[in-house]
Amino acid sequence: MTERDVVTVRGLRKNYGGRLVVENLDLDVAAGEVVGLIGANGAGKTTTVECIQGLRRPDAGTVRVLGLDPTRQAAALRPQVGSQLQSSALPDRLRVAEAIELFATRNARSGEELLRQFGLSERRRSAFASLSGGERQRLFLVLSLLNRPRLVILDELTQGLDPAARRDVWAAITQLRDAGTTILLVTHELDEAEALCDRVVAMRAGRVLDAGRPAELVARHAPWAVVRFGWTRDDVTDLAAALRALPGAREVSVAGGQVEVRGDRRVIAHAGAELVRRGEIPDDLRVELPDLEAALLTLLGVRADASPSTTRATAPTLIGVNR
Repeated sequence: MTERDVVTVRGLRKNYGGRLVVENLDLDVAAGEVVGLIGANGAGKTTTVECIQGLRRPDAGTVRVLGLDPTRQAAALRPQVGSQLQSSALPDRLRVAEAIELFATRNARSGEELLRQFGLSERRRSAFASLSGGERQRLFLVLSLLNRPRLVILDELTQGLDPAARRDVWAAITQLRDAGTTILLVTHELDEAEALCDRVVAMRAGRVLDAGRPAELVARHAPWAVVRFGWTRDDVTDLAAALRALPGAREVSVAGGQVEVRGDRRVIAHAGAELVRRGEIPDDLRVELPDLEAALLTLLGVRADASPSTTRATAPTLIGVNR
């Protein structure tokens, strides 16, 4: 563990009823980083962060958070860590303002300011039971940030939020990162991981498959861009041959008046230049860039040779909320 490390996990192992959920997992989170845990259902993401928080005791391995053992030194660690978990709940009759008062310490930020930031000011006198799912999610985020924690752990941060609230939460997380707060984020929203995370850790069956900046994972596991357009002119055969010869081109197909060019990112510019040379830019010209979702699906072994549009269609059946 270095001086900059906020979280250090070595050889973490956890079983539930004889089922191995996390196996020999290593993880480092440095001060000021936003690190995302991503993966399919049952990857072990939530169990990992529960062990990091001391909510579950590992069967093997070591966990250190801010230099402390979360299972043996929980009292010293708790004031320094804020968390928003999947299974969070409050008493039904507890009002929003009462929750702020209950959780606030001497070092707390202004509860009113946080409520205003997350659109809950008008709900401050409302009972927890009367809040919508999205409002509850925002309240738990307020509580996780209330006491100026050095580490914030967020599990499915924007689940149940409408698009506008989601963007507000993203902006708040960006502000936290810019202020030097360390954040460990569990998410199945891969656009969220790309937008917020400095690094992501892709997991499957309790193991780390790969880790790095989102762009690095995309470059390693989903490097192919796709250019699609309709072409009804008689020179389609000649066009296809020219496209196949372009720098960066990997594959060109023609079917039903549609042309598809797949290759690395260079092919986008060269395909456009070829169309300009031929004096026609199709109205339906589309470019699909690889993204983190395509990279994760490739890592999971799901249609590793598929184009981004194909992998996106299969993603909802694979990436979800679970341990």
